[in-house]
Amino acid sequence: MFTAAEPHRSGPPPAHDCRDDHRAEPGAFAALDLGTNNCRLLIGASSGQGFRVLDSFSRIVRLGEGLQTSGMLSEPAMERTLGALHACAARLARRPVRGIRAIATEACRRAGNGVAFLSRVQAETGLAFNIISTREEAELALESCGPLLREPGRRALLFDIGGGSTELAWVRLQHGQPPELIGYDSLPLGVVTLAERFGHHGFDPDGYGEMVEEVAGRLAAFERIHCIGHEIRQGGVRLLGTSGTVTTLAGVALNLTRYRRPMVDGVRLSAEAADAALALLRGLGRAGLVAHPCVGAERADFVLPGCAIFEGIRGVWPVDEVIVADRGLREGMLLRMMRQGSRARRPGRHRV
Repeated sequence: MFTAAEPHRSGPPPAHDCRDDHRAEPGAFAALDLGTNNCRLLIGASSGQGFRVLDSFSRIVRLGEGLQTSGMLSEPAMERTLGALHACAARLARRPVRGIRAIATEACRRAGNGVAFLSRVQAETGLAFNIISTREEAELALESCGPLLREPGRRALLFDIGGGSTELAWVRLQHGQPPELIGYDSLPLGVVTLAERFGHHGFDPDGYGEMVEEVAGRLAAFERIHCIGHEIRQGGVRLLGTSGTVTTLAGVALNLTRYRRPMVDGVRLSAEAADAALALLRGLGRAGLVAHPCVGAERADFVLPGCAIFEGIRGVWPVDEVIVADRGLREGMLLRMMRQGSRARRPGRHRV
């Protein structure tokens, strides 16, 4: 049903196997990713071709809650997010780092008060965020996932199912060369946006089907430009997914009693295993999703919208297997900073 790769030899060490080592590391860097649903911090020190994780933090903050209808970040969402960012600032204060980068994505891109909120964040926490473009979001995802694309192939399609959007990266693979981004797109559909629009209807077969159809329709323009379906029929195209949705599907397929990142990152999930995991999750209902060890109460409302996005992608671009990546923007930022070395800026009350 699935095969396990050896992801830790060529790529970064596990982002969630935090050693919580509080020694000062002069070569350490920190990456902060503020998304529509999550706030994530990763601190690492260079080690070989990747990095050694020193500390990590992840909290569901639902920053984009209500954004779909109001166009603004709500006060409760901003307060939740500030609480998480204060926790991140405290961790950074305890551990000197050589450089730090903090980015915000779709929620702050879309919200009318996104820039004002980040100014408030800087005033209250000292953390200075940049709102990155959708292209850079795709580039950072590719930076972190590139080591999982080293096996032979001509092309790869990387997708990242986020809270407020889904990023697509169409990639050229050449032996001995890093993967090259040749096309990208950002769909204004994520697990939070679909969950808010469809609500309980998304748990019904009809509502779920409507979500899948909407995603497939949104992919048509990208398909027309790049003829990905034709490339798949020619062979040598690999599909790689990085998101909580994809890692959850892998955890379900692996029958994990609790989520374990080292067992998931780099796994190749067959179409049959993915279909079985999708059917299981769809059949659980909300109460069953809350109780499932790979889902839980905080994520129960977002799993089926993510599954619908996953099904929409696979329906338009069917492949035999999906490579699963439990790595993303934070890892991409750390690898970039470590490569740039002395050009990385010092942390503080400035943009980095």
